Amino acid sequence: MLVVDDNKVIRQLIRVNLELEGLEVVTAADGVECLDVVHQVRPDVVTLDVVMPRLDGLRTAARLRSDPRTAHLPLAIVSACTQHEVDSGLDVGVDAFLAKPFEPTELVRLVRRLMEQNAQGRGPGDGEDDGRLVGGVLGGGEAERTSRAGG
Repeated sequence: MLVVDDNKVIRQLIRVNLELEGLEVVTAADGVECLDVVHQVRPDVVTLDVVMPRLDGLRTAARLRSDPRTAHLPLAIVSACTQHEVDSGLDVGVDAFLAKPFEPTELVRLVRRLMEQNAQGRGPGDGEDDGRLVGGVLGGGEAERTSRAGG
């Protein structure tokens, strides 16, 4: 599991909640650092913030998708995103979204689902419903929960 966020407190919050569930977690402070460590760590899932210095989460996701070694790696955006950012994330192949602030149980459930799909060999776009979840997407000042199939 690789957690990428420029906010140290958020990185620690995500890391601790996932470690309490028995997951091994490595963290990175931005997209550049993520791209440096992803091949060493070989995570089951990567969570990305959208707004980060040097390389944002959407451009990081696009680079991960364009590399054959990481093209099928499950990617989740964990950020306070706009609908435009969600749409852009879907365009580059992000598998799931979780809006900040989030409940720790939502985070764990999302990561576990992505890990299960990965273990079953279901990558992005496989099957009738690729399981993309848009959780608490911000739009017009209100949070909404929707599932989106087929992107």
